[in-house]
Amino acid sequence: MHRAATPARSSRSPIPSDTASTSATILSEHPIAARWRSLREEAGRGKPRAALIPYLTAGYPTPELSREALQLVAAAGADFVEVGVPFSDPLADGPTIQRSIQAALEQGMTVPRVLELIARARLPVPVVVMTYLNPVLAYGLERFLEDAHGAGASGLLLTDLPAGADPQLEARVAASPLALIRLIAPTTTAERLTRAVRSATGFLYLISRLGVTGKRDEVPQDLPSHVARVRAASDLPLAVGFGISTPTQAQAAAQLADGVVVGSALVETLGSGGLAAVEQLVRALAAAVRALRAPAA
Repeated sequence: MHRAATPARSSRSPIPSDTASTSATILSEHPIAARWRSLREEAGRGKPRAALIPYLTAGYPTPELSREALQLVAAAGADFVEVGVPFSDPLADGPTIQRSIQAALEQGMTVPRVLELIARARLPVPVVVMTYLNPVLAYGLERFLEDAHGAGASGLLLTDLPAGADPQLEARVAASPLALIRLIAPTTTAERLTRAVRSATGFLYLISRLGVTGKRDEVPQDLPSHVARVRAASDLPLAVGFGISTPTQAQAAAQLADGVVVGSALVETLGSGGLAAVEQLVRALAAAVRALRAPAA
């Protein structure tokens, strides 16, 4: 794939200085693009930081508390919010999120109810719907794309759809108002990485380690090399997730990436400590991803 040379980036300034010549173009005037633009402007004013991207399972612990939690994380410092669609076979998720999914399903959460929840929450930050492919196909792809956008979603992350696996489906998503967020793993081949960045819009999501979602003790030591590999393939903003659960880990990831995704820790905190505990954690995470120094002149 041909791409123009990209200036080297400082690990202390995680927001790309220029995304005009991306290998997969950020949607013009799209809410996700606008948010990244705002972060670049902050960096230009000497306040470099990464985006905080919390994940919450729709309908957990109850539909009403789920709506309140979404509104709370947006108010407490989230730049984007990932909303997970409950699915009966969540292979990529660890025990914490699996339990939240099961609880949501037992309370009758369905795709229509997830979209209704997003619409009722009316979040002031871009919403990315994170889902497995099966619920989308069962609902109807075109209908889902239209209804998700109508509910207020800006992006779509299909957990189990590798780049190039279904070009026709990918083209239909690309033609919709939803940005297609791509997952990239440490083991993603060079060929598949090229396909992923070509079809992605909005941003890329790098899985920090192999395995399922869940809390870990530390950020992987090889994360910098994986970040550098993706950076070399695309100028799209890059978020890192899977296993990031503490402010210290979030700050370490923020030194490398443009965004930090935190899921299992928030879901666990919501279940055990309620809304107040979630707010406290989100504020601490938001402060951590903002605690970056501007590059030396």
